[in-house]
Amino acid sequence: MTMLIRIHPEDPSARQIKMVVECLNEGGVVIFPTDTIYGLGCDIFQGKAIERIARIKGIKKEKANFSFICHDLSHLADYTRPLNNSVYKLMKASLPGPYTFILNANSNVPKIFQSKKKTVGIRVPDNRIPIEIVRELGHPIMTTSVYDEDEIIEYSTDPELIHEKFKDLVDMVVDGGYGDNQPSTILDCTGEEVFVIREGKGKI
Repeated sequence: MTMLIRIHPEDPSARQIKMVVECLNEGGVVIFPTDTIYGLGCDIFQGKAIERIARIKGIKKEKANFSFICHDLSHLADYTRPLNNSVYKLMKASLPGPYTFILNANSNVPKIFQSKKKTVGIRVPDNRIPIEIVRELGHPIMTTSVYDEDEIIEYSTDPELIHEKFKDLVDMVVDGGYGDNQPSTILDCTGEEVFVIREGKGKI
């Protein structure tokens, strides 16, 4: 039975964060709040969990655009090629916030994520729950939006409805209050210029 765990968004309890991290360490799949839509995620080093998420989303893992949640910019050098100064400044000014930055990946990114494009999406959401989960885990978690184009919009905002819908598919749902129904703004920073791939909650 999927566990529904309520965590206070402004003041997450260390004990509850540890419970989520234990689940991730055991290869669990977790739904959690972000500063945009609720996210579906797992530990980036748990290959079977990543495959489960691809199945839940009904996509091939090779084609999936999964992002990493980092707790701050100090994580980046572990998984990305060196950033140029202007991209670093842009990220420093925008994060934490509702943005996904597409960056050039380095060889530390687990093989399962290494698409032909050799890129990785990076998020530092403005929400303490995922930030504290990543901090406690010690490395990024993978994330993808809990989002259905053809579903009633409430599915992506009410954690109890999300739990109802996904209770047979995931191991834990973190209730951090109502989510947003607008995804992150995606910025492609892999070339000389920054391109907006999707306009979302983050102001351009």
